[in-house]
Amino acid sequence: MKRKICVLLILLCSLVGFDSLKAQEFNIEVTVSSARVEGTDQRAFESLKEGILNFMNNRVWTNVKFEPEERIEGAIVVNVTKKEGNIIESELNVALRRPTYKTNYNTPLFNYVDDDFVFEYIESQPLDFSENTYMSNLTSTLAFYAYYSLGLYFDSFGLYGGDPFFKVTDQIVTAAQSADESGWKAFDDKKNRYWLNENMNNATYKPIRQFMYEYHRLGLDVMSTKQNEGKAAITKSLEYLKQTYSERPNLLFIQVLNDTKRSEWKSIYSEGTQQEKTKAVNILREIDPSHASEYEELLSGRK
Repeated sequence: MKRKICVLLILLCSLVGFDSLKAQEFNIEVTVSSARVEGTDQRAFESLKEGILNFMNNRVWTNVKFEPEERIEGAIVVNVTKKEGNIIESELNVALRRPTYKTNYNTPLFNYVDDDFVFEYIESQPLDFSENTYMSNLTSTLAFYAYYSLGLYFDSFGLYGGDPFFKVTDQIVTAAQSADESGWKAFDDKKNRYWLNENMNNATYKPIRQFMYEYHRLGLDVMSTKQNEGKAAITKSLEYLKQTYSERPNLLFIQVLNDTKRSEWKSIYSEGTQQEKTKAVNILREIDPSHASEYEELLSGRK
């Protein structure tokens, strides 16, 4: 993909809140599944799907001009578990993928299940959002993941390139904390929007953001033309995760990375020198201990 990386990074300092370019950033597939809710009028769910599609894909989130083929791809799945009147309880799965340079391969960038997505929705209602004012749990949550995705995406192209977007997620979390909704507060859970946001805005955990840059830009993007050099950068980038894990083994974003990248890591290290495999496997089984045996299989040549 022919990204104008330098131009994008120069623009980062003024990314947020400028909509005159009318350059939509996302191409998100949306699914609203109501299989677990029987006997419910499906029109509301169809309306919800269209509303989320329009909100994510037609809203202007930055002032960076994206060509149609450059729009960020991903998927949102809303699994409805309960509906009482206009109140919908659901799980929200957000997945984001990023193209790699000079290949047809899209690397998974973020894959997360938010299992506490409760909101009010009236059929055909407009989905309004303001960065600093809490308007609804539906739009605040969707906007949070939009800006979070943009932060991760730009982090993968430039070191700390996602800073402007993570500042916005912080504003969204702060505004949402004024409402009596779960998922936004530190004491609710260790796996919620508050902690996703905290992990990206806490300077202590900056090594994981350095991983995002070096792994993708210096590693995957290089492998198509310089495989050994790119793979070496990937192995080096894992050290940042090890460093953070040693300080905070239960950090949410490392858990998210493990789930997002596990299959890719195993594919990358299914080949290569034994020395390279051993170094990577030692780190991966440390940061992802519940799947250590899967990584150990790489050392024996099994895939």
